[in-house]
Amino acid sequence: MRVPASSANLGPGFDALGLALALHDEVTGEVVDAGLEIRVTGEGMDGVPLDETHLVVRAMHAAFDLLGGRPPGLRLTCTNAIPHGRGLGSSAAAIVAGVVLARALVEGGDELLDDAAAFQLTVDLEGHPDNVAAAFFGGLTIAWVDGAAAEVERLDTDVEVTVFVPPTAVSTEKARGLLPETVPHRDASFNAGRAALLVAALTGSPQRLISATEDRLHQSYRAEAMPESYKLLRRLRVDGVPAIISGAGPTVLAFARGVAGEAPDGWAVHELGVDADGAQVARA
Repeated sequence: MRVPASSANLGPGFDALGLALALHDEVTGEVVDAGLEIRVTGEGMDGVPLDETHLVVRAMHAAFDLLGGRPPGLRLTCTNAIPHGRGLGSSAAAIVAGVVLARALVEGGDELLDDAAAFQLTVDLEGHPDNVAAAFFGGLTIAWVDGAAAEVERLDTDVEVTVFVPPTAVSTEKARGLLPETVPHRDASFNAGRAALLVAALTGSPQRLISATEDRLHQSYRAEAMPESYKLLRRLRVDGVPAIISGAGPTVLAFARGVAGEAPDGWAVHELGVDADGAQVARA
């Protein structure tokens, strides 16, 4: 199966908006007689555990428990393209891959764990719905939690993006720890308006993207944890390029092509489209 990278927040849509990107991890799973075998290549291959604590395995076990029992053994192969700790939804991709793959390995799994229940499980495991919504369903997503129930609205968009990925990671916990407990009412009101405008901009009014991607709730507060990212963000926006910090950073995402030359030395650049399909399973 394959699962896309994702960018959350998109500027003003803090913890609500997500966008699936055409950059994918590929995961193959097989039920075996006993034991656990994990092989990882690509991004994160030297840093992820190769035991029961691997995030894909943890998500698979959680799904198997809901499906009625764990198999005797698993063989898992992960080919990763999504950078880890860069704000491109690597953990969400792992969780979605685990849940969807586990469902595919159980006879009648689609009926036992439908999309709504599977999505709910991914949100419970991730702790917030924005990245997992985009990774699961593809496209542009608006996700929220109503009481304890995770909800999502998926929209089509064909925007093109460029992502600038720095060589060092920033942990989501560190980035969230820089946010204030309260924000001024005028800033909350500002972001509410810009988030609404951003949905319109991404689904039919791209000329509004520079205004629609303005944010006052999180990006400036996190600047000290990612000064080079914030510097690039400001430079792009001064030049009229709609740019945002992707998720908790430090990746910078621009809603534009032809700007790869703006990348600082040592940064990776990917020109991407939107993944419209979300998590996809190919059965052998």
